[in-house]
Amino acid sequence: MRPTTQLPLRTVSRTISTPIHTRPLHATTYKAANVAPVLGTGPPPEPPTPAVRNMNERIERRRKQAELLKQAKVIRNAKDGKTTALRKRFWKEVSVQEVDGALQIHLDARPLRHPQTKEVIRLPLSKPNLAFAIALEWDTLTSSLQATKQHFIPLTSLVCRALDIERDDASSAPGAAKIRNEITTSVLRYLDTDSLLCWAPPAGEHDLRNDAGESLRDVQKRTTDEIVSFMTTHVWPGIKLEPVLDGDAIMPRKQEDGVREVVQGWVSGLSPWEMAGLERAVLAGKSLVAAARFITEWSEGPVRKPNLSSHVQFGVEEAAKTVSLEVDWQVTQWGEVEDTHDVNNEDVRRQLGSVVLLVSGTGKHA
Repeated sequence: MRPTTQLPLRTVSRTISTPIHTRPLHATTYKAANVAPVLGTGPPPEPPTPAVRNMNERIERRRKQAELLKQAKVIRNAKDGKTTALRKRFWKEVSVQEVDGALQIHLDARPLRHPQTKEVIRLPLSKPNLAFAIALEWDTLTSSLQATKQHFIPLTSLVCRALDIERDDASSAPGAAKIRNEITTSVLRYLDTDSLLCWAPPAGEHDLRNDAGESLRDVQKRTTDEIVSFMTTHVWPGIKLEPVLDGDAIMPRKQEDGVREVVQGWVSGLSPWEMAGLERAVLAGKSLVAAARFITEWSEGPVRKPNLSSHVQFGVEEAAKTVSLEVDWQVTQWGEVEDTHDVNNEDVRRQLGSVVLLVSGTGKHA
């Protein structure tokens, strides 16, 4: 009997697994992706409310960060085998003494000296507050290494700047008063870009206004008019100061002919102490007009006018707010950037406070 014929399984499986070609039919229409959704028109949303942080917590956090950085530096120096002599200060007591008609700061028995000329730093008898402030500055130092860095002794550096101007003025060598001329040229550059004379464009419908209904431009104009009116009446009579950046302009314009010459003559006639203070105030606030107003308020020299008592006092807080109008306005609208705006606010006040100590005095001279 013959066996039943069998087909190879390979052939059968290949026949069964052969796909059937089909073409599906779709009646759905294609839709393009909406990459730019239509937004409703209207006023802009309210600015985010800045988070209120505890000032003590912020100070404590920064103190801990400073301690960690200090410990890391000590460990790194120990690993490198560096000497530890500069990590200790060589003085125990700091005092202010009157010697030969001048005030001197003494580190134990050693008088404080100029870091470059090595001359003893002598302050006028009319500046006891400045002398005690410098003594406090050195009493807070914890090592001799800190005394070699200017950011640890900013008031001492400012006084040395004034003494350099005084020594340069008294020099009979060719090219004397070089420092004075350099400072005069430097601060006059700010007259064409003075932060007090740069105004915002007129406010739009949706721009921020304060509780009194004033825009940023209104506040800038009101503040500037008060200071400019005082300066052109008592300090620079006969000139007219115009805003250097107004409306939608992007390039500042220069003042009228004769304005620069009057301001230059006033700056050139300042005493060495007033000159150093003006330079510091201009660099802090980026405003020559506000810095000049500040000097005339606090100086013990002839630039202080006898009729200033009838005007509102222009102190550190008022000057700092004047030169920071736009920044403060933006912070109010959009919030404060931590470790940026707050640090800058304190730094401006610190520098202006050092100017007050430098130029003010009791009027008592040897």
